[in-house]
Amino acid sequence: MNNNILAKLYSLVGTFISVNSLMAQERPNVLIIMTDEHNFRTLGCYREQLSANQAFPWGKGNVVETPHIDALAHRGALCLNCYATNPVSGPSRSSFMTGMYPQTTGVHTNNIPMKDEMVTFAETLAAQGYATGYFGKWHLDGNAKPGWTPSRKFGFADNLYMYNRGHWKKLGVEEGKPIVAGFNAQGKPAENALSNADEQSFTTDFLTDKAIDFMRREREGAFCCFLSIPDPHGPNMVRPPYDRMYTDMKFLHPHSAEANTSEMPSWAQKNKKTIIDAGNKGGMAQYFGMVKCIDDNIGKISRFLESEGLNENTIIIFTADHGDLLGEHARDNKSVPFEASAKIPYIWVYPSKIAQGSIVNTTMSNADFTPTLLGLLDIPLKQNYHGKNQSDFITGKKKSDGNIAVFKGQKWIAITDGNFKLIFSAGEKECPVLFNLKKDPDEMVNLYPSEKHRKSIKQLASALKAYCLSCDEPLWKKDKIQKEIMQAIKN
Repeated sequence: MNNNILAKLYSLVGTFISVNSLMAQERPNVLIIMTDEHNFRTLGCYREQLSANQAFPWGKGNVVETPHIDALAHRGALCLNCYATNPVSGPSRSSFMTGMYPQTTGVHTNNIPMKDEMVTFAETLAAQGYATGYFGKWHLDGNAKPGWTPSRKFGFADNLYMYNRGHWKKLGVEEGKPIVAGFNAQGKPAENALSNADEQSFTTDFLTDKAIDFMRREREGAFCCFLSIPDPHGPNMVRPPYDRMYTDMKFLHPHSAEANTSEMPSWAQKNKKTIIDAGNKGGMAQYFGMVKCIDDNIGKISRFLESEGLNENTIIIFTADHGDLLGEHARDNKSVPFEASAKIPYIWVYPSKIAQGSIVNTTMSNADFTPTLLGLLDIPLKQNYHGKNQSDFITGKKKSDGNIAVFKGQKWIAITDGNFKLIFSAGEKECPVLFNLKKDPDEMVNLYPSEKHRKSIKQLASALKAYCLSCDEPLWKKDKIQKEIMQAIKN
């Protein structure tokens, strides 16, 4: 038997037989809600923490109200500096699930199956007696599309409504099995087909209802429910009435779209057309509509938890797999180190341990999620994670910061301490970049050539080298990147 798989079995057995305080008390439920390609500035709770220029990049008053997600943030901890390890769906999700960076999970880009030997937090909780269920997009099982109910469950016992990939707009059930119910003119399942989807069949509504059914069924014991909503990722389409709610708004190009990128790396170059130019029929208005639909479904979940008396004993995490630029820097989507691409919403609610209205400035990545959740549950960590247990920061036991987050793409790697962001690129003619996130939140001015910031560059480069060596980072093996990091340390 593969040594890695043996190690996985030993880890799970060790977790199952461990004696810890969790088993001697009433165990909290765990509910994780993950959206896909979600710009954090579309959430009111994040706008509350931003200057007007940063809160309203598409024009003052051009916002979607998110009272239910905001209510979660006000009930718990709002984390302001959490980053996806790689702002692309598959790699980011693999880190979130396992606490490991993508080079270890095997998911270094999309549509690659996660390694069999990876241990997810769901497997650890299942070994503790949790009922586990997953509802929605998975994106860790290779090319299958949609790929309903993968045979490899990774600890999610109820994965009937788990599907591998795709951003379908209408779902249904046929002979007890889930199906894509949106069809194109040729009668084939299509991602850009609403097919008269309504409040029962539109994907966000459908998956939310299935998650609620699971929690209702398992409410007498401890459950771990993962709701993975594939919106507000494109195609930019949403069911009525959300499709018409924001069509009267006149969306403006964000200020960062005006940046001069002539001497910037390839990842910073502008696109000729962005979502702002697409028109409200298929652009920002539809994206806002998807966010509003998500928020209303969060409200439905909140009402369910309250009606069942589950509010006080349920840990709720709201997050996203990565961001969406939505025209910032004249770009859409993700996969680059700019804030709107790499920074993710990250909200924790747990009334008995997390104070209401907590603001967490600690810099972290979503590789920290698994060890943080297990730490919050007082479950001993049975393996060495790349991520760190950040529960003391989220609960307020620790206030000091000093943490860093490393995140990367295929040809660049970045590190930030929340004040500065340092980026190295693999292209031979591409320069290192340093942004001052406090004074230049639009990330328009490269400070790397300035002698004034050598100390900050050296500190960040040293921390980046330590990460590369400890986590076997493949980009460290690129001669150019390694040389530039070493040169930054020496200067």
